[in-house]
Amino acid sequence: MKDYSPDKIRNVAITGHGSSGKTSLTADFLFDTGKTTRLTKVDQGNTVTDYDTDEIERQISINSALAHIEWNNHKINIIDCPGYTNFLWDTRASLRAVDAGLVVVGALEGVEVGTEKVWAMLEEFKLPRMLIINKLDRENSNYKQAMESIQQFFGRQAILVQLPIGEEAGFSGVVDLIGKKAYLFEKNESGKFKEVEIPEDLKDEAEKKIEALTEMVAENDEKLMEKYFEAGELSTEDLIAGLRKSILNRNLYPVFVSSALLNVGAQPILDGVINFFPSPLEREDIQCEEGSVQPKVEDPFSALVFKTISDPYTGRISMIRIFSGKVSPDATVTNTTKQRDEKLSGLFFLQGKEQVPAGQCKVGDIIATAKLKDTSTGDTLSAKGSGVLFPVIHFPEPSISFAIEPKTRADEDRISQAIHRITEEDPTARITRDPETNELIIAGNGQLHVEIITKRLKNRFNVDVELKPPKIPYKETIKGKSDVQGKYKKQTGGRGQYGDVFIKMEPLARGKDFEFENKIFGGSIPKNYIPSIEKGIQEARKKGIVAGYPTVDFKVILYDGSYHDVDSSDIAFKIAASMAFKKGIKEAKPTLLEPIMNVEVFTPETFMGDIMGNLNGRRGKVQGMEQKGTLRIIKARVPMADMLDFEPTLTSITGGRGSFLMEFSTFEEVPGHLQQSIVDEAIKEGRVRPEEE
Repeated sequence: MKDYSPDKIRNVAITGHGSSGKTSLTADFLFDTGKTTRLTKVDQGNTVTDYDTDEIERQISINSALAHIEWNNHKINIIDCPGYTNFLWDTRASLRAVDAGLVVVGALEGVEVGTEKVWAMLEEFKLPRMLIINKLDRENSNYKQAMESIQQFFGRQAILVQLPIGEEAGFSGVVDLIGKKAYLFEKNESGKFKEVEIPEDLKDEAEKKIEALTEMVAENDEKLMEKYFEAGELSTEDLIAGLRKSILNRNLYPVFVSSALLNVGAQPILDGVINFFPSPLEREDIQCEEGSVQPKVEDPFSALVFKTISDPYTGRISMIRIFSGKVSPDATVTNTTKQRDEKLSGLFFLQGKEQVPAGQCKVGDIIATAKLKDTSTGDTLSAKGSGVLFPVIHFPEPSISFAIEPKTRADEDRISQAIHRITEEDPTARITRDPETNELIIAGNGQLHVEIITKRLKNRFNVDVELKPPKIPYKETIKGKSDVQGKYKKQTGGRGQYGDVFIKMEPLARGKDFEFENKIFGGSIPKNYIPSIEKGIQEARKKGIVAGYPTVDFKVILYDGSYHDVDSSDIAFKIAASMAFKKGIKEAKPTLLEPIMNVEVFTPETFMGDIMGNLNGRRGKVQGMEQKGTLRIIKARVPMADMLDFEPTLTSITGGRGSFLMEFSTFEEVPGHLQQSIVDEAIKEGRVRPEEE
């Protein structure tokens, strides 16, 4: 492939709601530029950027994927990004690697939740963007309604630069409002088009839209405004220059029209990418933890690892955006994040999963390398001694958890390595062992996300697991006081066993866990047995007497006892202490505690009433509300037991527009009317015997 200078490179992310046609549009670009010999289709499972087996099976993008094309003496690096909420973390990370974004909107649906979320990300990273109304070939598609939806959400700065020729199945071309021309596309998926006169039935509308576009461009440039007032119009060259300036300043967002399925409209979009989007040299300085980096070839090498993929043949592949300088395939660079040197073993460009060998790479290139030892997603690579460190990539905390149970012993043996590989590729996946319940817990950004992780465990690593709701880590405590004796005496013909303790028990404040106080005076129990007494209580409290859960937030005071010169031993006092604990707990009003979570729900205002009602039904207590942009944040405290199925419920209430964060707050007493069902479940599981209730 030709070596392109940085000013001839464009780095673009294709974003939008799930199933808006991003991957199909990428397929058009690849075909129209000769990178594929036929127009690939999502429903045929043969697209370049949806190559994962899960993506092919579900016909959705799950991972961001790289591709590159050559068009009009430019190289365009494309990242085809996921649109479904469960996988938008990958989109957000990929936006760190590009200089602009295409936002695809379905002509039937208009702006959806995924569109809003990627738009907010593009705003956060201050990236120029263009919009595409896609699927105009579909029945009941309506570009005017889609455009109204776009302007409702993103403002009048979203301005049409094309009109569609024909409707639904008759959609066959576009009117270019900038060049004041029209183009018809062949119906044989070739991507070829011919220039024609603007159809008579569209001339009046085209004139009005050209005038609106010209006014919007002139508004953002004083010199163009003067020209417009003097001449009453702007030349195509002035329109392109003014529009480009407005796009780079994020004052205007041009809207194109297309049918990715029929390959109608893709090539004018590529022209727009080259004409209106910045080269890597034109972007603002890239902010570092300290200072900034200028996008210059002559400066020291610096780059960000924005994604890691696990290839069954190559191993770990790091995807890298170079922000300054240049790097050779055999160079030694510094991982500034971890302060380790890394020896590169080759560089390549990715075309989906295909690897295209690369020589020396430079600022603006998006490249990949394999088998870096210590480097992971979000790390900075730089020239030795430069000290450049880019801000880390922040990933969302998981919103849903399940317990996973390996189906066989072999699955259990293999799971550790598989977990490491999965979390290396997907930083938002969490697979941990709960120390309280001893369950393996898998957490992700939604049920679909978790299902795909478990499927990957099976397909890639031959680890078969079952998904189950996680157990709630209840605790037990006491509400009253007790004063009891624990005496262990056993005579077996030879040396016997003897231990005798008197303890008092009393509750502690929530979160204080356990205290042990020794008040033995006068040698009623020798000092060397005291640690065994504390150990006996510590071991006994691991399994409470109400429902078999650990006992917390109580104090034990050892104040008396007796011993035998021959028969006393550490084990005897340990058993005596355990007996005293069980006896004392029963007399001290034992009760169950449950984990309470701090919950923040992000939602459009329309759904606030329904969500608060739902939280109240989950025994939640709303603590307050805030506003963040167009969203409202509801803050509440809710028992964990009632949050296990909140994610699908929230999706249903808000149509996918809501999201939530949840973290542990404290433990509180389980209401009396609910405790019996927990005890019954504990008896069923064998955690306690009925007589131990």
